[in-house]
Amino acid sequence: MIYKERDFTMAEREIRTDGKLDTIIGKGTKVEGTITVEGSTRIDGILTGKLISNDIVTVGPTGEVKADIKAKSIIIGGKVFGNIESSEKIEIQARAEFRGDLIAKSLLIEHGAVFHGNSNMAGGSPQKNIVTPPSENK
Repeated sequence: MIYKERDFTMAEREIRTDGKLDTIIGKGTKVEGTITVEGSTRIDGILTGKLISNDIVTVGPTGEVKADIKAKSIIIGGKVFGNIESSEKIEIQARAEFRGDLIAKSLLIEHGAVFHGNSNMAGGSPQKNIVTPPSENK
């Protein structure tokens, strides 16, 4: 289903993803366990456990996730407590709260967002220890 710009409120417009939305965990819905999704996912309810997706995971402004997430891209507009890993990008929006460690090739944290944890930019070259041989005494 493709939405037109006029179908979104201002808050929804800020976290909208491009393309087709395959799975929605709606506001007022609570899900526990391990979820594997083919396609994009939007969470506006509460998710506890683990989420694995081959596409985009969006946590809406009312979404609360207490889980580890692994996906192609992750957009956080609500609250996420857990470790997240993205093969492409992670975006933490202005009113979002994220507490946990993350791994991503690209990271965007907007002004006003809360991020408490460690980040690892995957794909970057690790620093090499440069060892200088001791100078010889002549």
